[in-house]
Amino acid sequence: MSSEKIRDNLEKMVELREKVKSKKPDFVRQESWRYERVDESWRRPRGIDSKMRKEVKGWPARVKVGYRGPKAARGLHPSAYKEVIVHNIEDLSKVDPRTEAIRIAHTVGARKRAEILNRARELGIHVLNPGVVAGAETGKSAKTS
Repeated sequence: MSSEKIRDNLEKMVELREKVKSKKPDFVRQESWRYERVDESWRRPRGIDSKMRKEVKGWPARVKVGYRGPKAARGLHPSAYKEVIVHNIEDLSKVDPRTEAIRIAHTVGARKRAEILNRARELGIHVLNPGVVAGAETGKSAKTS
């Protein structure tokens, strides 16, 4: 398969994932709307009389496997690239620029980040978090805000 067909296929999968995701309900923790102390982040309802656990009509939906997105799109960045974390320049040699994009690890400093950015540009690799303005070639960098 050519690289253009691969990219088109991945982009279609990401679009399909977004379409499926738009129809999915917001999964909220039971009675998080009732008490301010209860966070909205999902927790499985476990009580013996829990209306949500029993899936009573009128109560929010529970998380189920049927809401999953397409398998091909799982783990993909919204730009339809697979994310690869890079810590040094040698890691760039393992990256396939057609299907993978790099995310520079947060522990990487400004000097090495600039070197990685320059090498990625040469190899035609997409960088998800460049975070450095022009002038990185000189070693002087300023984070973008």
